[in-house]
Amino acid sequence: MDTSELFKTLGLDASQLQGGTLAVHSPIDGSVLAKLPEHTASDVDKMVSRAHEAFLKWRTVPAPRRGELVRLLGEELRENKEALGRLVSLEAGKILAEGAGEVQEMIDICDFAVGQSRQLYGLTIASERPGHRMMETWHPLGVVGVITAFNFPVAVWSWNTALALVCGDPVVWKPSEKSPLTALACQALLQRALKKFGDDAPEGLSQVLIGGRDVGEALVDHPRVALLSATGSTRMGRQVGPRVASRFGRYLLELGGNNAIIVGPTADMDMAARGILFGAVGTAGQRCTTTRRLIVHESVADQLVERLKKAYQSAPIGNPLEDGTLVGPLIDEDAYNGMQTALQQAREQGGTVFGGERQLADQYPDAWYVSPAIVDMPGQTEVVCHETFAPILYVMRYQEFDEALAMQNDVPQGLSSAVFTNDLREAEQFTSAAGSDCGIANVNIGTSGAEIGGAFGGEKETGGGRESGSDAWKVYMRRATNTINYSRELPLAQGIKFGDD
Repeated sequence: MDTSELFKTLGLDASQLQGGTLAVHSPIDGSVLAKLPEHTASDVDKMVSRAHEAFLKWRTVPAPRRGELVRLLGEELRENKEALGRLVSLEAGKILAEGAGEVQEMIDICDFAVGQSRQLYGLTIASERPGHRMMETWHPLGVVGVITAFNFPVAVWSWNTALALVCGDPVVWKPSEKSPLTALACQALLQRALKKFGDDAPEGLSQVLIGGRDVGEALVDHPRVALLSATGSTRMGRQVGPRVASRFGRYLLELGGNNAIIVGPTADMDMAARGILFGAVGTAGQRCTTTRRLIVHESVADQLVERLKKAYQSAPIGNPLEDGTLVGPLIDEDAYNGMQTALQQAREQGGTVFGGERQLADQYPDAWYVSPAIVDMPGQTEVVCHETFAPILYVMRYQEFDEALAMQNDVPQGLSSAVFTNDLREAEQFTSAAGSDCGIANVNIGTSGAEIGGAFGGEKETGGGRESGSDAWKVYMRRATNTINYSRELPLAQGIKFGDD
């Protein structure tokens, strides 16, 4: 399927993808896929105002009916899974299996949200006053602004949008300027679902903003954006959070991860090696849940590291659209330069570097392929504590499990973590209050590959937000406490007597 046919399948008008100021490059070979017109800050106000008008109508549509729209979106995604997954690969550089897997995440969250649309429930609470009943109810919140990163260009939008829609909220989406085509494709698929859904859906329920930082800032600062959900770097989050808070808006931040796997002496080394390999080199190390630190018991460290080096050497690097490729390109030259800077700093801090070289430069001079790197470190130095968005795995050794746990937690980020062990005490300690301080703590699986049913997010500089499953839907709603007096008296709480009572 060539590019024009792919665009047509996904509902993109090729004539609208040229002549603009935003050049969209494929990281596969550096070619220009499209030149898109960009929105301005004044366009943001128009879109948010339109979304607010949509909110006033959508909030009154029964939640199970709102769920039907998300069900229809899920059907569109099923029918176009291969095409949209391929566009993800083309625009973000993921191998085809990972592109399709990302679309499957979208399908899964749609299924989850449809069920959730019939379970937006609160509590009934015992009242201290006779003839009274207390309860809590959940209501639509308002316009949701979504800012996404290039590495999961469609899944993160769907985590937010599927839940926002069933909760009664419209969405204004600002995708990364590195991956806007997938956003336009998602919008086109949602428009197909809206057409099937009928007249209950108001105009402006879902809109896409194309542009750079100025457009994103306008969305962050808009007073009618009730919730701003932003995925990106910790640096970005430090700016977004205070700006939204200054106008008393809500924010949901999914920021950096510096994820570690602890491998104990009792671990199944076959399982550990596979989990580390996928976590460290999948998506060319450009996941927020990428395994970036390996904390391994000194008794098994040498054999495990040698095993990983052999696996790294045999992992095919190349065009992600071709069968057999496991490691695709970095997103751009800046990512490559950042990786090389980090490797040089690691050497200066006592590390021994294996891999990390540029690959396929003759074949793809305008793309940035690299060998994934393993860096044997004398300890958890400054460069190890900094997240570099590239396939670098830092290796540290430990003697006692408490030492490994302390090292695992002694970084600013707190997204995902894992331990490989067959020692029940180690496994239980790792998942206890005195164990991993991350939002995700796994036993005998890697740091990547979270399922839709669980809430996704992390602590510390990861931002504290939660998306996807569990009770993450509550972020998109407002809570009201209701007290109903069905008696003929008016007693006051706390036994207070007022006036003649």
